[in-house]
Amino acid sequence: MNQAKIRGLIWFAVLFLLFIGVSYFSFAPKPKIYPDYVTTSPSPTGMKALYTYLEKEKDVKSWNHSPALLPNRDQNQMLIMVEPAFTPEKELMQAYVDYMQAGNTILLFQTNPKGMFTIDADFIEKDLSQNELSAKVKDQNDQLKKAEVKSDVRIRPIKSDELLLSDQAGPIAVKRTIGKGHLIVAITPEWLTNAKLLKKDHLPLSFELLNEGNPDTLLFDEYIHVGENEPNLLTVYPIWFLVLLFQGILFIMLWLWYRGKRFGPLLREREEWVRFSDEGIQAIAAWYVKGRRYHDSLQIQADYVKLLLQERWNIPYSKEWQDLTPYVERKWLKKSIHEMKAFLNGLAAILNQEKINKQEYLLWSRKLEELRNEVES
Repeated sequence: MNQAKIRGLIWFAVLFLLFIGVSYFSFAPKPKIYPDYVTTSPSPTGMKALYTYLEKEKDVKSWNHSPALLPNRDQNQMLIMVEPAFTPEKELMQAYVDYMQAGNTILLFQTNPKGMFTIDADFIEKDLSQNELSAKVKDQNDQLKKAEVKSDVRIRPIKSDELLLSDQAGPIAVKRTIGKGHLIVAITPEWLTNAKLLKKDHLPLSFELLNEGNPDTLLFDEYIHVGENEPNLLTVYPIWFLVLLFQGILFIMLWLWYRGKRFGPLLREREEWVRFSDEGIQAIAAWYVKGRRYHDSLQIQADYVKLLLQERWNIPYSKEWQDLTPYVERKWLKKSIHEMKAFLNGLAAILNQEKINKQEYLLWSRKLEELRNEVES
């Protein structure tokens, strides 16, 4: 290896190492994406700050299981559900209700809780002045505190509900008795997020709701944020409907198959399919018939049969039809010599005419077809 090649390899190695170094130091991994209102999320929409603080002050746990596994006895627990990603199906909702009826509490933070636990809500019209007034939230002690309320609804309480928080537009948080336990509903999940927890009076307002009833244990429900727990096609629709849907799809496929529709890839090239398919032959035949080109069509058929005679029976193509009797009589045993002479002379005469009618064309086409079948057999 000469000196120039060695120098070139050294420069290549230096540039390659420089490229790797620049790529390594300039590469910035994409930040991890967390779901909203998750206790492990450090993002502005997460709740890691609140969860970390409560771990030092109370018995706090993260609940990642189905509500069917919640205790069905009074343990003075509070299950905190923050902005569920989906509405649980009927069986799961009943498990939550059984949990409360046993003597425990559920604290639901949801912007629009309508449809959850038979909670009802009313939409309100917001304008700039109302937004300024709604920043004042009244607690149970009639004390006004500053807070942001982004929800466009207000809870519609029933007579037995206990009003916990409200603003000029209506109730923000209420407490309802469910069996031996309670349900607390608030429309302000944003108060618990990392970005809003320390803004205005969100922290003391949130703690008023968390301390309601003085629970021994706080459970943060993460089950409602996990995507695979959402209802799927098999749980949203009844089985009888899915069976009918499947049978309908199967019936349509069989009907299309019966009607001759093609499925799967084409196994032959399109050019071959277009030029040599039955559809192409039928189109050419229709063109000859509509144009009354009977003589041209018969001439083509006769030339094709003469080519077959040359290939199969070794009869020269150059011979005229009326001269083929000595050759054909040795092969076409089903016809007598008189019949063959009549056929060959008649064919020669009809081909020498300038025009023929449809009846003559059909007659001699059948006769040529008979000869062609005899040659190809």
